[in-house]
Amino acid sequence: MKIRIFIVDDHAVLRSGLRLLINGQPDMEVVGEAGEAPAALEAVQSLLPDIILMDLAMNGHMHIDTIGELRKCCPSGYILVLTMHTESGYVRGSLAAGASGYVVKSAADTELLRAIRTIAQGKTYVDWTVGKGVGQDLRGASKKSLTDKAPGLLGQLSPREREIFGLVAQGFTNQQIADQLGISIKSVETYRARVMEKLGLRSRADLVQFALSCGVLTPGNPLH
Repeated sequence: MKIRIFIVDDHAVLRSGLRLLINGQPDMEVVGEAGEAPAALEAVQSLLPDIILMDLAMNGHMHIDTIGELRKCCPSGYILVLTMHTESGYVRGSLAAGASGYVVKSAADTELLRAIRTIAQGKTYVDWTVGKGVGQDLRGASKKSLTDKAPGLLGQLSPREREIFGLVAQGFTNQQIADQLGISIKSVETYRARVMEKLGLRSRADLVQFALSCGVLTPGNPLH
């Protein structure tokens, strides 16, 4: 089956180019597109695409909040941000809102296609250029930052907790993790809570940032 993709971008020319690129792949197809958030929210409810490829800045506004709204309208779909913004704050904000990937528009076509295929497998993909920036932000923090504490903190996790940590960092849902490991969702939630507590993290964005900083999750080369 082909990966069904919905494009959200306010530039018609870019949408056209993306449509040609994606439809030229044997395993992908564009099932719809929109030039603004309201139209996208309405369309994805009926189309239920596998991937929603969206820009953050449309019609003069930032749309990080739209990521969460799209997830509610299409809970089975994954969101891949394609934007010109390379600031690490936007990366963390997008992941916290529910995005599974982040790629800048200056990236090569091959990287965008790789990101789509990666996310379709339920994994997280962060463009190397912006992922590297997130890591640099962490390394530039004080010596009391999570980066410096990473080895000791990871050592506190049990084998099962490390397994849950890796799967959450990749973007798997609690249900997917439960199915993969053959345990209950309640157990996954318990392990996940322990991981967050032991690592001193508050959100999935913090967890992904931590995974990037300590090399557990590599930008542009997702954890398998």
